[in-house]
Amino acid sequence: MRTLITSAFISLDGVMEAPGGEPGYRNSGWTFKDVDFLPEAYEIKGREQKEATALLFGRASYEAFSPVWPDMEDFADYREMPKYVVSTTLGEDGLVRNWGETTILRSLDEVAALKETEGGPILVHGSASLNRALSDAGLIDRYHLLVFPLLLGAGKRLFSATDKDTQKLRLVEHETYANGLQKNVFDVVR
Repeated sequence: MRTLITSAFISLDGVMEAPGGEPGYRNSGWTFKDVDFLPEAYEIKGREQKEATALLFGRASYEAFSPVWPDMEDFADYREMPKYVVSTTLGEDGLVRNWGETTILRSLDEVAALKETEGGPILVHGSASLNRALSDAGLIDRYHLLVFPLLLGAGKRLFSATDKDTQKLRLVEHETYANGLQKNVFDVVR
């Protein structure tokens, strides 16, 4: 079974919306304008590119990343990696052609089936709604979180507000940086 890893920049109060400056959110760009940049705090992002064997996105995050990431050297390792987009509305004509093989999945059942295939880790970037649905369905195996020392209040959140049984996590890696950023890697305990 493949490991499904959620990778997210989040505020201390769990907001993940528009960390890089995406339009339409009051506090857009909070990762760069509100916290001093320290390269060592982002080491996990490079490691993710080397360890992941596939990317998984929700439609909105795919549409945000796909016009930009294929040409960025910072994300060169993702170019030829298989990509999967979970969407009931995206059509084949909405896929970019310069970013390797991309498959549209129409349901969480298809994500569960993908996890049963041979291969290494599947990495989820962004995708707030998808992450909440994956969590509720018990499909996330690990969280890679860069927690920013900010309280953003309103905004899309990483974690589901669904009334459900407690989900236990085991901290497997942690580091705090001089700028207040925390790296927390959690495995989901089953």
